[in-house]
Amino acid sequence: MAENAAPVVLFLAPSEPVLWERLTALGYACCDLQDAPREAVFAALPTAFGIVIRSRFNIDREFLDAAKQLAFVARSGVGVEHIDLDYAAQRNITVFTSPEGSRDAVGEHTIGLLLMLMNHLSRADHQVRRGEWIRGGNRGHEIKGKTVGIVGYGNMGQAFARRLQGFSCEVIAYDKFKTNYGDEYAREVSLEELQSRADIVSLHIPYLPENHHLVNTEYLTAFQHPIWLVNTARGLVVKTTDLVEALENGRVRGAALDVIEYEDQSFVHLDPKQQPPAFQRLLELPNVVLNPHIAGWSYEAEEGHAQTLADKIEKTYGPQ
Repeated sequence: MAENAAPVVLFLAPSEPVLWERLTALGYACCDLQDAPREAVFAALPTAFGIVIRSRFNIDREFLDAAKQLAFVARSGVGVEHIDLDYAAQRNITVFTSPEGSRDAVGEHTIGLLLMLMNHLSRADHQVRRGEWIRGGNRGHEIKGKTVGIVGYGNMGQAFARRLQGFSCEVIAYDKFKTNYGDEYAREVSLEELQSRADIVSLHIPYLPENHHLVNTEYLTAFQHPIWLVNTARGLVVKTTDLVEALENGRVRGAALDVIEYEDQSFVHLDPKQQPPAFQRLLELPNVVLNPHIAGWSYEAEEGHAQTLADKIEKTYGPQ
């Protein structure tokens, strides 16, 4: 970079215009490479002071080594499983994420999934459209009086807990990375207590190697009574074959899945017809609700991600 030249930020993924506008106002030179091929991106990396991404590329050692001047990676969204965080730290590269931008969307969407699941809303809708009028077979369960267990009490888990107020249910939370996190919306408990008391379980944890297939037969068997399960976190934290088995034997009363184990890295593609037998069985089960990874993808959340990243970049690096 030439002396006194504006530091370059490469946009490798779509973002709301406000992020580009705010970075430009701070003195950055923004460059749109969101549709550029890999070769063009790598050719531009040596000039980059910052990059804005989602999950299009693996931000691995090869990528980071090509970005000799890189100071920050701004991940629009939450998951960082495709970023080599250890190597980034060695290089003193700051990795920004923006969970604050979509936490409200996820909180509301999780409520919606839970209501659909426990009241058979999707199934009943499709039946009526087919000319079927089934009332007794679609009798639902109330959230009132149930114990809701939240696994992971960060931005998303807290947003969900806040939205459970008014449902007259007990809310408990377990987070292995935190202490003294209980608040007016959820009581902090151990995993053992959550598994002994929960009627409803909602997952709000990141994907980490130690969380791969966390929810498996052993995990589900540890619950003292059958549960409804909601996953708006990452598909790989649930072992689909074991979930299907638990749905079939009644250990899980129903499952609402916004995320699927078999999604590709960018989370933008999944061909249902090409998935393994466990997923085909999910499609057949009447007590399953499926979404295409959209819990955090509201119009407001996109603006929120952009504003959050701009705030964090400005706070850390300031005007240029």
